[in-house]
Amino acid sequence: MSLTPAALGFRMPAEWETHEATWVAWPHNAGDWPGKLAPIPWVYGEIVRKLTVDGREGVRVLVNSAAHERAARRVLEKVGAELGQVHFLRFPTDRGWTRDYGPLFIKRSGPPAEAAIARFHFNAWAKYRDWKKDDRIPELAARRLKLRLFEPKRRGRTVMLEGGSIDVNGRGTLLTTEECLLDQAVQARNPGMSRTDLEGVLRDYLGITNMLWLGGGIAGDDTHGHVDDVCRFVGPETVVLCEEPNPRDANHRPLAENRERLQGMRAEDGSKLDVIALPMPAPLVFDGQRLPASYANFYVANAAVLVPTFNDPNDRVAVGILSEVFADRPVVGIHAVDLVWGLGTIHCLTQQEPAR
Repeated sequence: MSLTPAALGFRMPAEWETHEATWVAWPHNAGDWPGKLAPIPWVYGEIVRKLTVDGREGVRVLVNSAAHERAARRVLEKVGAELGQVHFLRFPTDRGWTRDYGPLFIKRSGPPAEAAIARFHFNAWAKYRDWKKDDRIPELAARRLKLRLFEPKRRGRTVMLEGGSIDVNGRGTLLTTEECLLDQAVQARNPGMSRTDLEGVLRDYLGITNMLWLGGGIAGDDTHGHVDDVCRFVGPETVVLCEEPNPRDANHRPLAENRERLQGMRAEDGSKLDVIALPMPAPLVFDGQRLPASYANFYVANAAVLVPTFNDPNDRVAVGILSEVFADRPVVGIHAVDLVWGLGTIHCLTQQEPAR
C-alpha cells in the first residue's frame, strides 16, 4: 500500500508563504458576467500588474488559444504588467475561477525538498454543467511542471473539493464550513461522505491535523458556503472574521454564530485563536440579485495583499485592518464592483503555487 502525502511529509502551505507563481485563467465565459464581460479583462490586468511588480512573483495565465493569448497580452501591455514575469499556458478552461479547480499544491521540506499536487476533482460546485475542461487543469499542471500527482480517494471514490472551501495556516489547521462540505441536500459535492471521511482525506492529502468547522457562508454566495468569503487565516494563530452588525441583514446571524464557534476553537498546538473583526460592505445588489461582496476574499501575494473594494465607506476600514496584520507587504485595494457580478472576486480567481 502506497504512503499518503502526509506520511511522506507533505503539507499545504499557508498563502502568505513565498510563492513561485500565481495561477489565473484569463476570462472568456460571458455567462460568468452576463452583460458585463467587457470590463473584466481590465480588472484581471490590474491584478496581474500588482502581482508582477518589481519581479516579485510570476503569473501563470491559462488561455484557450493563440487568439485568447494575444487578447490577454494586449491588455497586460496596456496596463503596464511586467510581461517577463507572465507565462502563458494553453490549458483550455470552462470558467475563470482558478481558486476552485486549479491545482492544490503541497510541499515538503525534505530532504529532498519537493512540491506536488493534491489532485482533487471539480464538478462546478455541484451546480453547473460546464466543468470538464476545468477538472483537467491539475493533471495538465502536474505534467507541465513535472510534479507528482496524488489523487485523493475515500472508499474507492474520487473526492470533490474546491480551493475556496478551505483555508489553512500552514501548520496543520484548516478552516471550512459545514454548509459547503457537509450539506447533503444542496450542492452536495460528495454524497454519502461523512465528516469523518472528509477529515481523513484532508489529513492524508493536505497534512491537516486540526479541523475548524464553521457553520454557514454569506448571502449571495453561489458556492453554498465557501469559507474564503467568511473567515481567513492571517497568521498561524490569527484569523479575520467578517462581521455584520445590522440585525436585519441576512448575514448578521450566520456570522455571529461563526464568531461564537471560533471562541471555543484552538490552533493545532492548543493556542487560542486571535479573532479580528472584518467589516462587510453594504449589501450590493445587481439586477435584483444579492452579490457575495466580502473583504475576506483577499489574496496574499509575495509583493502585496490584494483586497476587493466596492465603492463603500468600509473599503478604507477593511484595507486598514489588513494593513495592520500584514505589516510586511503593502495592502492594495482592487475595484471589484464589476468582478463580483460573477459571484466571486480576487481570491476566487487566483491560486498560489508555493516556492520550491
